[in-house]
Amino acid sequence: MSNFDSSESALLDSPEISQNASHSPDFVVQFWGVRGSIPAPGSETVRYGGNTSCVEMRVAGKRLIFDGGTGLRVLGKHLLKQMPIEAYLLFTHSHWDHIQGFPFFAPAFIKGNRFHIYGAIAPNGATFKQRLNDQMLHPNFPVPMQVMQADLKFYDLLPGETLQIDDITIETGVLNHPNSAMGYRVTWNNKTAVYATDTEHYPDRLDENLLHLARNANVFIYDACYTNEEYYDPASPKIGWGHSTWQEGLKIARAAGVKRPVMFHHDPNHSDDFLDDVEAQVEAEFPNSLLAREGMILPVV
Repeated sequence: MSNFDSSESALLDSPEISQNASHSPDFVVQFWGVRGSIPAPGSETVRYGGNTSCVEMRVAGKRLIFDGGTGLRVLGKHLLKQMPIEAYLLFTHSHWDHIQGFPFFAPAFIKGNRFHIYGAIAPNGATFKQRLNDQMLHPNFPVPMQVMQADLKFYDLLPGETLQIDDITIETGVLNHPNSAMGYRVTWNNKTAVYATDTEHYPDRLDENLLHLARNANVFIYDACYTNEEYYDPASPKIGWGHSTWQEGLKIARAAGVKRPVMFHHDPNHSDDFLDDVEAQVEAEFPNSLLAREGMILPVV
C-alpha cells in the first residue's frame, strides 16, 4: 500500500520498538500483509493495511518469509535494494490469499538470488511446487514460473516435521483448516515466534496441536478473522469456514503461556475503525496483546 514506508518509519521511531529492539536485534517479525481472504485496498483500510498474508522473520542473519499473499509483492520491492538475496519461504497452504503474491515477487525473477521454498503435500498429492507452478499457467497468468531466473529450491514438508537452519529450529504442526494448513514455530536463542494462521477452533476443546506449537511463545500470531458475534451469527454463521476469533485466540494464548498474542488475518470487511475497537477489547482482555498492521516491526523478546 502507498502508506507502507511512512508506517514503517513511524514504528521504528516509536518508544516501544526502539526500547525492545535493543534487547533482541537479531530476531524481529515484520508484517507485510495482514489481511485474509482477498486484498482490501481503500480509504477504510489504510491504518491496518489491505494486503493478504505475508510475514517476515529476520533471525540471526537469516530471512524467513511466511506465506506469499499480496504482501509478498511489497516485500519483494523492498528486497530489490538488498540483492543478492537468499531467503526461506514457508507456506501454510495454497489458498489464493496465501500464494497470489508469488507471481509478482520481483526478486524471484532475478538471477543470483536464491529461495528455499517449503510447503506440505496437498491431500490430493500435489506438491507445493506443482501448485505454485499451476497458478502461473495459462489461462491464469501470462508467463510460466520457469521465467523466474532465481535459484528456486523446493522442499516437501510433513506435519510435525522439524527443520534446522543453522541454530534456528522450526517446528511444524497441523492446523484445523479446509484441505489442511501448516503452522510454524520458530525458536532461536531461547526466544520463540509462532505463525498460526488459517485455523478454526474446536467447539468443545482447545486444539492440542496448536497448544503444542504455541507453548510459552514470546510472540503468537493467530488467525482472528472474526469476532465471536460474527462467528456464531444465526443469520450468517462462519462455522466451518476455517477461521477463528480473537476471543478463542486469547484462550489458546492463556493456556499455552504466551507472552504476546498478535491477532492476524483480518477480515476484508473490517475497517480501520472496526479493528481499532477490536484491538481495545483484545488489550483489555490480555495486556501486551495487539493487532497486526502492515509495516509493523515487532522484536521477539
